[in-house]
Amino acid sequence: MAAERMIDANGVELCTEAFGAPSNPPVLLIMGTGASMLWWEEDFCRLLADGGRFVIRYDHRDTGRSVTYEPGSPAYTGADLVDDAVGVLDAHGIPAAHLVGVSAGGAFAQLVALDHADRVRSLTLISTTGAVPMDRELPPPTEEFMRFVSSARVDWSQTDSVIDYLVGYSRVLAGGRRPFDESAVHDLIRRDVERARDFAAVQNHDLLSQGEQSRKGLSSIAVPTLVIHGTADPMFPFEHGRALAQEIPTADLLALEDAGHGVERADWETIAEAVLRHTSTPRDYA
Repeated sequence: MAAERMIDANGVELCTEAFGAPSNPPVLLIMGTGASMLWWEEDFCRLLADGGRFVIRYDHRDTGRSVTYEPGSPAYTGADLVDDAVGVLDAHGIPAAHLVGVSAGGAFAQLVALDHADRVRSLTLISTTGAVPMDRELPPPTEEFMRFVSSARVDWSQTDSVIDYLVGYSRVLAGGRRPFDESAVHDLIRRDVERARDFAAVQNHDLLSQGEQSRKGLSSIAVPTLVIHGTADPMFPFEHGRALAQEIPTADLLALEDAGHGVERADWETIAEAVLRHTSTPRDYA
């Protein structure tokens, strides 16, 4: 059984939820900025737990049921969100875990591996790019993505306006090469909005300073790393995933054909199987 648990991490209250037996190898799921743990959907978490992993997901600050701040006034930095991942491990008594991060969560996972290497067993980096500068030129987001970001309007005081905006944003992130399940996305977003302490506070993630950044390069990451990237990702085009896999000496690359940005339901089994293999010893997974 899974149950939400409020923890203290770095002096703030965060909401976490665990799946599977605590005696199994731990997997910490790190979502991107602006997204609560609900975006690691429960059935996906159970695929990993049923594969013999102890899976933890959590709400970032200003998402879900975790601590919230006045919209427009975040009293923390991006570096604090990185430290929160370590704080979640501390609260659960986990010395080191396999980290799985998507989008900005993938960047957070890289920074944990760079600055807290002893806390990381492996990395799985989904739909992300380098957390520290890479000496190479990479393509910008697609024109369609930038057009939506620059033109879409939302009234954060109106639930329907927020949901419509986020459904539209999710449609763009999906990349346009596959059918878009608007009904399922709409339901997920509504649950996310209704569950949050103050959903408007999620805007604070757009205002965060980076805080103190790691001075180490990606080439210093020594843990086994799996990069998973959709070929139709509009935020970080596929070249970002390829570059990331080339920069990290231990990395392998799994391309998801026609997938956009994020963990799409159509790819759950593929991603879960890849994560289980990546986080296993021969005795863990046949």
